[in-house]
Amino acid sequence: MIYPQKLNSKKSNLILKLGLWISLLVAILLIVINKIATPNMPWAALANAGIIYIWIVLFYSIHKNINIAGHVLLQMILISLFMVYIDYKLGFRAWSINIAIPILIIISNITMLILTIISYRKFIKYAIYQLVIVLFSLLPVILVTENMVQNKTLSIIASGISVLNLGLSLVLCTRDVKEVIIRKFHM
Repeated sequence: MIYPQKLNSKKSNLILKLGLWISLLVAILLIVINKIATPNMPWAALANAGIIYIWIVLFYSIHKNINIAGHVLLQMILISLFMVYIDYKLGFRAWSINIAIPILIIISNITMLILTIISYRKFIKYAIYQLVIVLFSLLPVILVTENMVQNKTLSIIASGISVLNLGLSLVLCTRDVKEVIIRKFHM
């Protein structure tokens, strides 16, 4: 079997720098085209936000050696912020809060449940991230109580799934959680 040659760090740094410069030039070109063609609609800001988002995720993925649950949490938060930004730039019709964030919470919880089922022995590594996702999923409930959300059903379902997922994960990994608590607290 023939394996591809591994890039050395100089070549990979050169590729990253080249990609960053190309992205910067594309971003400037998009702004110029936007100002000339359609100055009333800020579509270049949305495209440039996407370019920035891609580079943040790329650099984070390259320089951080974290587990998959950390990536799930990071993606949920970054995509939520990105959706709110897009909604704001398009006149803030609140679709990001009513639809996008609850769907992202549901998808994140399904991903965490699959991770828990597939690698239940590593649940302790995922537990902190899952708790943060549960705390983040309380945001739609807070927005519902403040009457800032028109579609209350999806927000309540997303928060309910998050709490249910945490409970199910604890049930699936009860013995492991008990062993870790005993080991950590010397009980």
